[in-house]
Amino acid sequence: MLLLVVFSTLTACRHHETYADKKKKERSAIVEYLTTEGIKVISEDEFKANGYTTDVSQNEFVLFQGSGVYMQIVREGCGEKIQDGETVTVLCRFTETNLLTGEVILSNEVLLYSSIVDKMTVTNTSGSYTASFIAGQSVMYSTYGTASVPSGWLAPLPYVKIGRITQEGEDIAKVRLIVPHTQGQSAASSSVYPCHYSLTFERGRE
Repeated sequence: MLLLVVFSTLTACRHHETYADKKKKERSAIVEYLTTEGIKVISEDEFKANGYTTDVSQNEFVLFQGSGVYMQIVREGCGEKIQDGETVTVLCRFTETNLLTGEVILSNEVLLYSSIVDKMTVTNTSGSYTASFIAGQSVMYSTYGTASVPSGWLAPLPYVKIGRITQEGEDIAKVRLIVPHTQGQSAASSSVYPCHYSLTFERGRE
C-alpha cells in the first residue's frame, strides 16, 4: 500500500503543470502562430524608423520588448490622437482568440453581440494611458466581471488616431495584437494563455 501511495504521489508530481510550464507553452503557442501566419517581427527601433507604421503587405508586427505585446497597425484611423490630459470615450469592436486552442473566445462582431459596441473611457496622462470599461456597455466587462481593460489593448493608443468618420474615404483605426497573459484579461492572466485580438477604435460622442 505504501509503495502505491508513493507511486501515485510521484505520478501526480510529474503531471502537475507549474507556472513555468504554462509560460513555456504560452511562448510556444506564440512562436507557432508567428510562424504559421508568416508574421515578420520588427523591433521598436525599426518601427520608429518606419514612422511608427507596420507594413501590412509584409505582415509586419512590432514587438514591444517590455510587455511582450506584438502589434500590427492595419489602419492608423481618422481624426486625432488622444491628447495629453484628455479623457475620451472609445468605442471598440473586437474578436478575441485563444492562441493555445485556436478558438475564438469572445467577439462583439458576431450576430449575438452585434448591437453592443464595447465602450471604455481612456485618459492620456503624459503619454501614459489608463482605461476602464463602462458597465452595461461592454461585452468584455460582462464576460470577465471587471472594468479593467487589458494592458495589451492600450499599447496601440500612442500610434493611432481616435476619431469618427466624417467624410468619404476615412476609416477608423484598426490593429491586430498578440497579447501574452501578463498583459491580457483576467481569465488569460490566471490561466496563462495568450490571445490574438482584431480590434478597432472609434471616438465616442462626448
